[in-house]
Amino acid sequence: MRAFGRYLGAALAARFASEGMGMAVVLLALERTGSAAHGAFVLTAWLAPHVLAAPLAGAAAARARRPRLFYAGALAGFTAAVAALSLLLGRAPTAVVLAVALLGGTCGPMVTGGLSSLVAGLVPPGPGRARAYGWDASTYNAAAVTAPAAVSVVAALGSAGPAMGLLAASGALAAALAASLRYESRDADSAAPRAGAALTGGLAALWRVRQLRAITSATTLAFVGVGSLTTTSVLLASALGSPGAGGVLMTAFAVGALAGSLTLGRVTAVAPGLLACGALAGTAVALAAAACAPSVAWTAAAFAAAGVCDGPLLTATLRIRSEYAPDAVRTQVFTLGAGLKLTAASAGAALVGLAAAAPPRTLLLGIAGLQAAAALLHVWVVRGGPVAAAGAVTGPSAASATAPAGPRTPGAP
Repeated sequence: MRAFGRYLGAALAARFASEGMGMAVVLLALERTGSAAHGAFVLTAWLAPHVLAAPLAGAAAARARRPRLFYAGALAGFTAAVAALSLLLGRAPTAVVLAVALLGGTCGPMVTGGLSSLVAGLVPPGPGRARAYGWDASTYNAAAVTAPAAVSVVAALGSAGPAMGLLAASGALAAALAASLRYESRDADSAAPRAGAALTGGLAALWRVRQLRAITSATTLAFVGVGSLTTTSVLLASALGSPGAGGVLMTAFAVGALAGSLTLGRVTAVAPGLLACGALAGTAVALAAAACAPSVAWTAAAFAAAGVCDGPLLTATLRIRSEYAPDAVRTQVFTLGAGLKLTAASAGAALVGLAAAAPPRTLLLGIAGLQAAAALLHVWVVRGGPVAAAGAVTGPSAASATAPAGPRTPGAP
């Protein structure tokens, strides 16, 4: 379990750097250029490659003869891009800055789903692995709570440059810890599918395996709403007479999500599919209540409740991917799932920008409706959706916590 402890340290450090980038880039652009829009363009370039790089990153990770070098190298590349942006943003030509952001963004899938795919190789099958995914999910939520706050404090005490430096240092720590994990060197020709099959294998598994199709479609739909929640919270706070309270609402949501992942997310007696549906439905109810709340205080309480309900969703998602993803494309399934969710969140942010003139309560009710629709979609796909293609895997994979015990390559992703 000491190896898993180092993994958690690497995951938290990497996701701290990733979660802080949104605020740090905008603050640095505003400080050096006077334009927050410039920071938004750089952030878009940082996020855009995620869904395109996800299948490539997953396939490369599955075929890497030296996984230690690949994972540590990907985190080092991520870190180098953060450090370079801290020096170049606002000083170098915009084309150069955007190119650096695009290159750094291609490493993003390894910070999210790529790292999570390692848990199955570090923790043996059983309830312990389900709890391990709960701890892994908590690193996302802990980073979401602490990173923006740390960036804000450092920027307020000095400037946004040192704040970016803090994120780069966190990324370097993640790379060092990832290099200390145990991996097994493998022959790329025998340990993984051919390159062409590797690129399409993850997508095929997401479609053919009913449980993977259900959780991927449901969470992708839900994240259209999650992506618009930040802007909606700012608009709602302004409508309630407290223009600066949007951050309070999102902090309440993040703290609630952390609490939910550390408590409800560690419940292993509930099937992950049922846990995911309950999380989506609970989030929908809480956000609908927030839309009807009469004050910022009551709205913040409802946002915190929504976060508590949302917290177990990631744990359930990781458990389903681990249990049902075919071993040969496990990493691709994790990276693709994360990339699709992030892309959906970006689409949600764009949509709420187009609908910003609508009443904020209506927007929030729409987000709640997306969570409810996602829960129904999951149920429909699992119980009544299209049947998987003939010959597809529909039961737990060999590495799942519920599959019969059998031989497994130690350290395989």
